[in-house]
Amino acid sequence: MTKYGSFPGTRPRRLRTTPAMRNMVAETRLHPADFILPAFVREGVSEPVPIGSMPGVVQHTRDSLKKAAAEAVEAGVSGIMLFGVPEESKKDALGTPGTDPDGILQVALRDVRAEVGDDLLVMSDLCLDETTDHGHCGVLDDQGRVDNDATLERYAEMAQVQADAGAHVVGPSGMMDGQIGVIRDALDQIGREDVAILAYTVKYASAFYGPFREAVGSSLKGDRRTYQQDPANVRESLRELALDLAEGADMVMVKPAGPYLDILARVADVTDVPVAAYQISGEYSMIEAAAEKGWIDRDRAILESLTGIKRAGAQNILTYWATEVARKLR
Repeated sequence: MTKYGSFPGTRPRRLRTTPAMRNMVAETRLHPADFILPAFVREGVSEPVPIGSMPGVVQHTRDSLKKAAAEAVEAGVSGIMLFGVPEESKKDALGTPGTDPDGILQVALRDVRAEVGDDLLVMSDLCLDETTDHGHCGVLDDQGRVDNDATLERYAEMAQVQADAGAHVVGPSGMMDGQIGVIRDALDQIGREDVAILAYTVKYASAFYGPFREAVGSSLKGDRRTYQQDPANVRESLRELALDLAEGADMVMVKPAGPYLDILARVADVTDVPVAAYQISGEYSMIEAAAEKGWIDRDRAILESLTGIKRAGAQNILTYWATEVARKLR
């Protein structure tokens, strides 16, 4: 007791005294089912290829991808988002491997569905950037600009091919105007009303994508600022949200996650569909690099970053640590 009698009468520290107490009163909890594992599969390799800028992450072979999917199921992860990396010689201006039934992404979708069935949500990245020789997310016009409406035609075909290959969920990530409506119509036309759309509703033109470009063998020259969003803006994210919902999005996503927690919170506050956030390659690599230097506690930093994303409003989190963290939580 101080000379001021019983002051302070209210002591919040009483609820922080022991691990058991802190656990009991925790307002935000992570669960294995919160997580979706992004995974890369590369055509024409016999062993997994380490990604130098993403320690611990690889470009999978078909066999190692199936193993990773099975491990995700065992850990209790909800989904796996697949990115295909075709052989460089197969890329072209239209991104033909993206609609070829025998393209690496479609082959991988069939492999993973055969391995895990419905025990894991099998999701597919629906975008052209991995398959075009120019590295952009769409078809270019004669002036080298991304042609929105010509790209939508390619997305519609991609959606149908990915659904036929076994995708439970397609994830359109190219940020073309009208993409959700066109993809929904394309899926419904072939009787695939059961395939859900996870809309990349908020996708900023971020500097944190750098390591991802290595992961997918990107051929990009220039940038994507004419179609990805300006990091300075908030209202256009809410406008994109309204449009995607009107066009039939089943779930929406904010990407990146960590630098845009304010946007994530705004989106979660105003929508009644599930909200996901993508903890992208740069977010992953910064923590891994700092931990390798001994500058931060790796495990604590991972959990803290994921807790912050969920606290801001994400129901699901795409993270390269999905299986690792899910195992620890279980």
